[in-house]
Amino acid sequence: MFCPDCGTWNRAAAATCTRCGTRLPDVAAPPLDVPDEELRELRAATGNRYTIVKRLGSGGMAHVYLARHALLGRPLVIKVLHRSLSQEPEMRERFRREAEAASRLVHPYICAIADMGTSGHIEYLVMPYYAGGSLADLLSRRKTVGATTAAAVAAQVATGLDYAHRRGVIHRDIKPDNILFDEDGNVALTDFGIATARFHGRLTASGRAMGTPHYMSPEQAMGRLVDGRSDLYAVGLLLYEMLLGHPPFDGEDSYAVGYKHVHEAPVAPDQVDTRVPPVLSAIVMKCLAKQPADRYDRGFELGDALVQFLATVGGADHRTARTARVSGLTPF
Repeated sequence: MFCPDCGTWNRAAAATCTRCGTRLPDVAAPPLDVPDEELRELRAATGNRYTIVKRLGSGGMAHVYLARHALLGRPLVIKVLHRSLSQEPEMRERFRREAEAASRLVHPYICAIADMGTSGHIEYLVMPYYAGGSLADLLSRRKTVGATTAAAVAAQVATGLDYAHRRGVIHRDIKPDNILFDEDGNVALTDFGIATARFHGRLTASGRAMGTPHYMSPEQAMGRLVDGRSDLYAVGLLLYEMLLGHPPFDGEDSYAVGYKHVHEAPVAPDQVDTRVPPVLSAIVMKCLAKQPADRYDRGFELGDALVQFLATVGGADHRTARTARVSGLTPF
């Protein structure tokens, strides 16, 4: 079993943890699971710096583990590149570039990279643990969120993106899974694994689309070069889904979804649901313009528009509006 204090794997017959000496709980029968080989390798790779507690989940590129700093006790997350991907030079390079891109971005709404390392087949990144979960978690529980909450979340995302864009980093994969929250509901952008940056060369040839189909801009779906306005299109998609419970385009496969991004006009949110404020719906539709020139040019412009909307709602949602207003949306 795993020790409840330090997370070390112990044989079922062990009375105390072989690492920390904590008495292990009694079990009625031997456990049916087996030690996680990757978890053991990760513990060996990180040495005594971190206590690896358990696996939290998996994504398209990496497994995610909950850990604690051995000396400070601070909760952390460690992302480990899938073993099959770690054998591909391009994927290893992309994983490392996530750390490089994010390490250059020091901002309250961007998830920091605390450490990274390589050992054998193990490629890992260490990041803060965000107890509030992700926007994807929130939407899976509630399906939709209120207009003021959606606007406040999007304003923070736009703020973080404006900072990244001014430093030459385009995220290219803004989606609910990559929007995390701390305990107070503040946003943290994460997963810069396919970001492009002016200090990096291109990893993929022109004409290959990278990203998540439901959250791609038209130019991204066509495999063209993108700029910050592509990320702002994705923020419009986030807003749309937060307000209505689904993205504007769906299809049988990624090609069908990409085709709709390029050729079909979305239905305005306030036409789908009359409870959506027309002002907020107009902001969404500007983000979703097919031509980048017709969208907001900068993240702070989108943030300012959302804050102005929040400033008009008042009433019970005054605290939400105030939170967004103090988030520093104008560039410095």
